[in-house]
Amino acid sequence: MPPLQKSEALQLLQGGQAFFPALITAFDAATSWIQLETYIFDFYGAGEEVAEALVRAARRGVAVQVLVDAIGTDPLPAAWQKKFADAGVEWFSYSPLTGLLGWLVPERWRRLHRKLCVVDQRTVFCGGINVLDDFYDPNHGELQAPRFDFAVAVTGGPVAADAAEAVALLWWRVQAGYSARKRHLSDAWDKFKAAGYGGRTDTRLLANPAVSAAASFSGAAVPRAALVLRDNLRNRSSIERAYRKAIGQARQEVIIANAYFLPGGKLRRALIRAARRGVRVTLLLQGRYEYFMQYHAARPVYGALLAAGVEIHEYAASFLHAKVAVVDGHWATVGSSNLDPLSLLLAREANVVVEDKAFAQDLRGRLLEAMASQGQRMDPAAYGQRPLGQRLQGWAAYALVRLALLVAGQRY
Repeated sequence: MPPLQKSEALQLLQGGQAFFPALITAFDAATSWIQLETYIFDFYGAGEEVAEALVRAARRGVAVQVLVDAIGTDPLPAAWQKKFADAGVEWFSYSPLTGLLGWLVPERWRRLHRKLCVVDQRTVFCGGINVLDDFYDPNHGELQAPRFDFAVAVTGGPVAADAAEAVALLWWRVQAGYSARKRHLSDAWDKFKAAGYGGRTDTRLLANPAVSAAASFSGAAVPRAALVLRDNLRNRSSIERAYRKAIGQARQEVIIANAYFLPGGKLRRALIRAARRGVRVTLLLQGRYEYFMQYHAARPVYGALLAAGVEIHEYAASFLHAKVAVVDGHWATVGSSNLDPLSLLLAREANVVVEDKAFAQDLRGRLLEAMASQGQRMDPAAYGQRPLGQRLQGWAAYALVRLALLVAGQRY
């Protein structure tokens, strides 16, 4: 994990109702560059408002680049294709599949799942929130309550530099790959070099002092943060290692809220060891059925955790989409990574790790409030007596996950 370094300011944003206004305000104040990555970009409700803000920025000369996952995001509607093209908004899809046969290639299971946005290479938004209205789900329609999710806005410092570079490099790599597939080899080579190869990088990264050097800070109260990326090259297990290190050093309390929870053996053992040495370990997990695999495959791993004294609370007021944690009231993480094999082994993910008591206590309070008012604690005895049908569904889903990992050549 990169070292924690000082940032000018951190802001915790809960749900789209806080996140989207902050994002749009940043877009409307942007002067040079907006870089946005998201798994889902949906144009309903709040998503349309975000899209309109991107158009406004592009029309006044801001460079606007949007990279979406080709599986998470539907093809760009014709009306928005024209609107973006007329305004100058650049839009690319990450790793499109060609027909159903594309799913048979395990390499194509590696998706762009991170939610990162950098504005003027100075303000970074990172979290679990897609560009998707809080009260709408593409598969389930209108929601009675908003999704439970978080993002963090980081202003200034090395986190901004790291995020701007990461987003810019992936943007140019995707463009280079697109040109190569179209056999525009000269263009592909130029974009390949622009992605940081052959001794060249994007000149806009070098020209902005916010990226090339960190601001100077003073005072013990200044928060420290780091951007932790997961990819399939140098950062294969960075996010999981950050979790395991924090859990291993915990002395009093570990609180984790995670949407799709199916940790591997190392992470499960870290949680169990923490609980057995007297740390209060509390999990807030998805209690509302969303997808068969994610919902049922998690159930078989609960037994060992409950037996060790881990508290499990299920959230069912709406869909829980958060991927956050607080340890001992001073360490926290907010990001896109679930604690499951898709996130920890295959997808591109991004988390921000924070060392700051005020920030951590704010997040901790929100998680405890959600558990108290909208969560239900799982009873170990009731878990042990769950019906046979539920057990079979759990083991079937778990077996399918293990089979998929075997096909993908992954150990978990």
